[in-house]
Amino acid sequence: MKQFLSVHDVDDVDALVAEALRQKASPFSSEELGRHRTIGLVFFNSSLRTRLSTQRAAQNLGMQVIVLNTGQDAWQLEFADGTVMDGGSAEHIREAAGVLGEYCDIIGVRAFPSLKDREDDEREAVISSMVRFSGRPVVSLESATRHPLQSLADCVTIEELRTVRRPKVVLTWAPHPRALPQAVPNSFVEWMQRREVDLVVTHPEGYELSPEFMRDTAVEYDQAAALSGAHFVYAKNWSSYSQYGKILRHDPAWMVTAEKMAATADARFMHCLPVRRNVVADDAVLDSPASVVLQQAGNRIWSAQAVLKRMLEAL
Repeated sequence: MKQFLSVHDVDDVDALVAEALRQKASPFSSEELGRHRTIGLVFFNSSLRTRLSTQRAAQNLGMQVIVLNTGQDAWQLEFADGTVMDGGSAEHIREAAGVLGEYCDIIGVRAFPSLKDREDDEREAVISSMVRFSGRPVVSLESATRHPLQSLADCVTIEELRTVRRPKVVLTWAPHPRALPQAVPNSFVEWMQRREVDLVVTHPEGYELSPEFMRDTAVEYDQAAALSGAHFVYAKNWSSYSQYGKILRHDPAWMVTAEKMAATADARFMHCLPVRRNVVADDAVLDSPASVVLQQAGNRIWSAQAVLKRMLEAL
């Protein structure tokens, strides 16, 4: 695997899920693979699970880890070509990425969207520049449009917990006080499209995801109808795509409650975290046996470890 930016970098999703489960069963079985190798993790935005799980995964594989928080540990970067750098940016991404390539064997990058300019966000300037100028394999730790490591962990979690061959998986929009990216739902949809599941996306009108990601995925505007018969319920907020980055409504009626979960087929509740209690889902859901959010977060280690193992094997 030369890079890991989306599901399109994966030839066989089922095999990668199986690899993650093997790594979970035997965390140190490949620790010699990363010996004398270094991964640089570059964060343009905050992180808890992604940061710690990727560090843990790299260490399990015997790698050295360098972590860089660009907002406080590095110079302000310029991304535009041909610019006269007489303003606040002290370093160009061409040199910064090239230097990281000199120091690291693999580079991980996390960079959120602005949610102001859709075309600019979809260009993925940060992560695409790192691919272009570092000369090293790059793994997305979440980009403006996708979060593939989270989605792989979601696949692993569903694989561990499925009780039927083809479970019904529901991705439901949930309320939130802030405008959030579409990266997690975008990514979840395109990974589920490669798995043996019946996927339904439910949300209020106006929160349709990009057709590029949705393709022919079923949409149900009635949340109750969508949840009926569900085996997995994945709650996530996202801002509007058509009215880019906007919050169109604050509707507490879309919060996932214990009563709604009772109408499912004994569904497991999933969320990528962090989750706002009694806004996205109520305490009764998050504290119930149906909630698998911690198992899901734990599987972030094994998803990252499977990806890094494949990358190391390709070096």
